[in-house]
Amino acid sequence: MARIIGGIACSHTPTIGFAVDGNKRNDPVWAPIFEGFEPARRWLSEKKPDALFVIFNDHVTSFFFDHYSTFALGIDTQYGVADEFDMSFFQDKRLDHGVLSPLSALCDHDEGWPVPIVPLAVGVLLFPIPSARRCYNLGRALRSAIESYPEDISVAIVATGGLSHQVHGARAGFNNVEWDHRFLDLVENDPEALTRLTIADYAELGGVEGAEVIMWLIMRGALSAQVGKLHQSYYLPSMTGIATVVYENRDQALPKDKAPEQRRRINHQMAGAEHLTGSHPFTYAVSVKAYRLNKFLHRMIDPEHRRRFLEAPEQAFAAAGLTPEEQDLVRRRDWDGMIRYGVIFFMLEKLGAVVGVSNLHIYATMRGETLEQFQKTRNAPNALYSVAGKAGRGNLAWDKSK
Repeated sequence: MARIIGGIACSHTPTIGFAVDGNKRNDPVWAPIFEGFEPARRWLSEKKPDALFVIFNDHVTSFFFDHYSTFALGIDTQYGVADEFDMSFFQDKRLDHGVLSPLSALCDHDEGWPVPIVPLAVGVLLFPIPSARRCYNLGRALRSAIESYPEDISVAIVATGGLSHQVHGARAGFNNVEWDHRFLDLVENDPEALTRLTIADYAELGGVEGAEVIMWLIMRGALSAQVGKLHQSYYLPSMTGIATVVYENRDQALPKDKAPEQRRRINHQMAGAEHLTGSHPFTYAVSVKAYRLNKFLHRMIDPEHRRRFLEAPEQAFAAAGLTPEEQDLVRRRDWDGMIRYGVIFFMLEKLGAVVGVSNLHIYATMRGETLEQFQKTRNAPNALYSVAGKAGRGNLAWDKSK
């Protein structure tokens, strides 16, 4: 099973990225930043974790307030967190300095990041934000989820954010060095106490933006109750108290392997669905696999994309980077094949509307029936419809041969 080897807690601020990009390592003003990160850098280099789970907040770079989630996990083929946490998930988004500024000081990256990362974006800008206790409990659930992962890998948890700072209003420039050090002591030795503070308490003590230190509690909740602190540094060069801490897990193996039980809990709600004949649940694993094709079909809502597709489909396929298999599925209008590949139905009806095929034609094809056979199973057998708007209805010839 996967094992959490420890955690790194560090500030994220553009200051760090500026110092790295400007090669300020030997500048006396900036040198303490590099000195603070160096022990963490060495620890990662020595331990060589198979993955970093990075907790951060986006600074309205890739996420905006039209859809702003409390907890959003960047996904690969599978991630599961049970224990009553319903996560949002994202793919195909760039990461901002909340991840990149500390990571640039933690890892060599001339040829790309040396270790895969799993990003968890926490919505701490739009109030109400999650409570400190909610974050701590998420960390506990995260530990169970990671330790139930079936492959034998090592994981380090990296929490970013803080420490004290405020960047808006007449209180801009606020810092509280005494609170910063008190927080560092509590997060190591008594994290439970920190869950009793309200967000207003965190704002008062460390600044409104400094309340983002609650993200450290996710990391701390994912570690063992007792941790070994290998390194701690603190430096306040300008607007944000910059801290770097390395904790090593002191977990002890249980007498029984509980990972299979946790995997059953994670998969409980969908258990058995795989046996439903003629059904293909659209899971996150399927979404990752077919993301490129679903995105191509989703863009059929854009008139210019529709035009390019209809006039020069091969060029449109190439521009989207579709694989030969994906191109062939669209080219042949293989509706059932696309579903089996991982296309969600609501992308099929968008394609159907563009090429003049009704929803009922698609339903019939997926059932292996003719349109006439399928219509006999309906209460209104002559009803044909599509999601095409008024401008596109001229394309709907309802050609039954399609």
